[in-house]
Amino acid sequence: MSNEANSAVVRVEGLRKHYGDIEALRGITFEIKAGEVFGLLGPNGAGKTTTIEILEGLRLPDGGTVTVCGMDPAREPTALKERIGAQLQATVLPDKIRVEEALALYAGFYLESAPVELLLEQFGLVEKRRAFYEKLSGGQKQRLALALALVNNPELVLLDEPTVGLDAQLRRDIYALIERFRAERRTTLLTTHYIEEAERLCDRVAILDHGQLIALGTPRELVLNSGKGTRLEVSLAQPASPDRLKQLDAVSDCREVDGRYFLHAQSTAVAVAALLRFLEAEGNALLDLHIAPPTLEDVFVEMTGRRIED
Repeated sequence: MSNEANSAVVRVEGLRKHYGDIEALRGITFEIKAGEVFGLLGPNGAGKTTTIEILEGLRLPDGGTVTVCGMDPAREPTALKERIGAQLQATVLPDKIRVEEALALYAGFYLESAPVELLLEQFGLVEKRRAFYEKLSGGQKQRLALALALVNNPELVLLDEPTVGLDAQLRRDIYALIERFRAERRTTLLTTHYIEEAERLCDRVAILDHGQLIALGTPRELVLNSGKGTRLEVSLAQPASPDRLKQLDAVSDCREVDGRYFLHAQSTAVAVAALLRFLEAEGNALLDLHIAPPTLEDVFVEMTGRRIED
């Protein structure tokens, strides 16, 4: 793996892709530096999987340029596969293949590979080495998929929605593995539509929506540049007009989602005082108030007018 911290392992410029009349990617540009965990964040249909499949050489772009590990995925797919590892949204293996057999099989696809014993240990699969694939739990299957992605000790790991469908505990297990990739300075591209995942795991994030890149930076940079300030999540005894709440002192924005009100305040104290005065004057009551810093969800809402999971 490269030790040049500022070198770019992935360069994407003006990338475009069409499926008939649907424009899946609309000229996106970004780069991924060596050793960082880079996230593609966006709702389903934003273009995340299309992007990662083009980087893997599984799809051809309709425009723009792509360089991965110094190679063009479309022209050098065989050489590129020696240097990247990929975990797709769905990993399907024969029901009766054993865990260690699957690792040995994948290892045989490459000129160089990591020892099967080491992978079994690193991914907590030693006790399941003789288990059939069909007997593995969802979390064990996901750990096996990650082990298969690293069987060739890749320079770049591509993970497409690695925690989708997993419960909270299994997600945390996968998070720990990805955080280990960062500690190893293994360049990682992660696609996700989970806000917490992107904020926790990614050094930098590219936010995609309808095939367009709408924001790029570290999670902290994106939140600070949003200008939204503190977020107040409010439940009221009676409905209130979001437009009227937006006019309160120090409140820059207000949206109502499923009966809860999300206010953004430049000054928390001033906004809360104004909210309480308003509710008293309206004969309304505050049922619940949660104060939190802004998130990448707020950045997405600000730029698109809707939530990522809408």
